[in-house]
Amino acid sequence: MFLPRKNILILSKILLITAFGYFFWLMLKITLEYIPLKSDVSFLMIKQTEVSERPEYLYFFYTHVYTSIFVLLSGFLAILRKDFGVRNFHKNAGKIYIFLILLFAAPSGVYMGIFANGDFFSKLSFVILGCLWWFSTYKAFNLAQQKKIKQHKQWMWRSFVLTLSAITLRIWKVIIVYLFHPNPMDVYQIIAWLGWVPNLLLIEYLISKKHL
Repeated sequence: MFLPRKNILILSKILLITAFGYFFWLMLKITLEYIPLKSDVSFLMIKQTEVSERPEYLYFFYTHVYTSIFVLLSGFLAILRKDFGVRNFHKNAGKIYIFLILLFAAPSGVYMGIFANGDFFSKLSFVILGCLWWFSTYKAFNLAQQKKIKQHKQWMWRSFVLTLSAITLRIWKVIIVYLFHPNPMDVYQIIAWLGWVPNLLLIEYLISKKHL
């Protein structure tokens, strides 16, 4: 017996919120590893060259890490819109999301991309990601100012799937390591692109099919 369409929609929304909540919790755990400020834990353990030779690196790193967790949350609340019963939060959550990305998260991400692990192509990937993240967020903001709501929504989706690269990158890492057991640096060079390119291709497909 098939479930009514309304029930399917409710179930899908519950699953979506549950999945996001789980991955957000994992990202929060990663962020909390750097509180209080530490320069010799987790990811920073393999970035000691930058930490010791570039005093500004830690400032950009902490800026990116601490703001990105709020970007994830505010972005999710912003795209929920009235369909999830949180209509009143949309505008304010969107402002927080856009403000944090344009001024802090994306610029610091571009800087970190320049010193990313791996070869030239992995560095290039993270720099491109940061630039596209900033640009798509700015476009969403600009279109909202012009009251072009449909286009604003589409660019917000582009921006948010790039935001989600923080999660999808780690998912791809687990999958690749589990299935193929490659060299750690090879993994990093692969997930540098897998983390965001499929996300963007998927959202472009959905937009082209007028699903968004």
